[in-house]
Amino acid sequence: MQIGVLGCGYLGTVISACMADLGTPVTCFDSDIGRVRAMADGLVPFYEKNLEEIIRRNVRAGRLCYSTEVDSSASRSQILFIAPDEPLAIEDIMTRLASVTPADVPLVLCSPCSVGTASRVEKALYQRGMVHPVVSFPLFLTHGCAIEDFNWPDRILLGANSPEAVAAIKLLFRPLIMRGVPVIVTNFETAELVREAATAFVATKVSFINELASLCEHVHADARDLALALGLDKRIAPRCLSPGVGLGGSFVESDMESLADLAIENGVPLKVLAAAREVHELHTARLVTKISSLVQPMAKKRIGLLGLSFKPHTSSVAGSASMALARELSTQGASVSAYDPFAMAEAERSWRQGMRYCGSPYEAVEGTDAVIIGTGWPEFRSLDFVRLKRLVNRPLIVDTKNLLDSDRLRNLGFEYMGVGRMPAAASV
Repeated sequence: MQIGVLGCGYLGTVISACMADLGTPVTCFDSDIGRVRAMADGLVPFYEKNLEEIIRRNVRAGRLCYSTEVDSSASRSQILFIAPDEPLAIEDIMTRLASVTPADVPLVLCSPCSVGTASRVEKALYQRGMVHPVVSFPLFLTHGCAIEDFNWPDRILLGANSPEAVAAIKLLFRPLIMRGVPVIVTNFETAELVREAATAFVATKVSFINELASLCEHVHADARDLALALGLDKRIAPRCLSPGVGLGGSFVESDMESLADLAIENGVPLKVLAAAREVHELHTARLVTKISSLVQPMAKKRIGLLGLSFKPHTSSVAGSASMALARELSTQGASVSAYDPFAMAEAERSWRQGMRYCGSPYEAVEGTDAVIIGTGWPEFRSLDFVRLKRLVNRPLIVDTKNLLDSDRLRNLGFEYMGVGRMPAAASV
């Protein structure tokens, strides 16, 4: 079975690499010549844990290839996945591809589209006399663990009207189904709504624990222990229940915006979602207030920021609380120097003027009045903190991800502030 994937962005790259790794021949194609050439040479323009290794392995094996010949690649596909990161003019794109694709080839829509998109595409194809089954196939990939999410999904969700198309996709994903991954087949609108609702629910969960972390600081409670106890409740589960974590990524804001717009159009108030988004937006402001209370006045102070990606194991800074924090500190007159293992290039493209980008964590913290852990990269746990202490002006660490061992740092002579952690006498 020859698979075609339209899109050499984040979504299309992950899908094509992972499907090739399942043993299926895949052609990933895009009209962007520079991007396709880079991918063919093994130069992935972003970092995603284990992705480059999978691409190299499957290119060498001949299961994965890249092409700029959009029409030709589509015409050879037995299943065609539509996966641009930005679903601009997606209906026109799918109609054009259908015109060069053999009849009955399923068009599988993976891009994050608003509710009703697949139905509109199916109607447009029908009006033009094109016999192509449309499938809405939302993928729930998390930056930093997208490979794991693809290979061990919680479910495979298909919105479709064609039993034949569903059977073809089930055959393609048979290795996952044989592991016990459940398959849910529903209509277009339900599948599209599930993706947006899942994003909104995670946003609510993240906002809830961050709001409780603020309460913990006022009542001498520890938010990390609170989150652990809550997560062990089988009704709640631990994932996305870590104090200090922000919700970011390429598709998160668009999902929540689309769901909010859909609710407004239909006159349905989503008060819980509105509150979660408000808490999420206040998260950075709350952190800045805490830092400002320790570093006064903020103007002309030097801040070292470790971590820029919105979460570990990805280079994405989309929706990054760390980047938002850096901008706010810079606005208040602070000088910010930063380091990230993989997100430096993307961060610099996002914001050039207000931050000094450094080649190592030690360079970033040298001569600073406070060190901020902005992203929970595991390597920050193994820094040489004795050396780090000698480099800083003031041994203050603000751990926005509760990543570090507060007792050990205090014993080394650091001031330590976490998120929702108990104050110094007990453990902050």
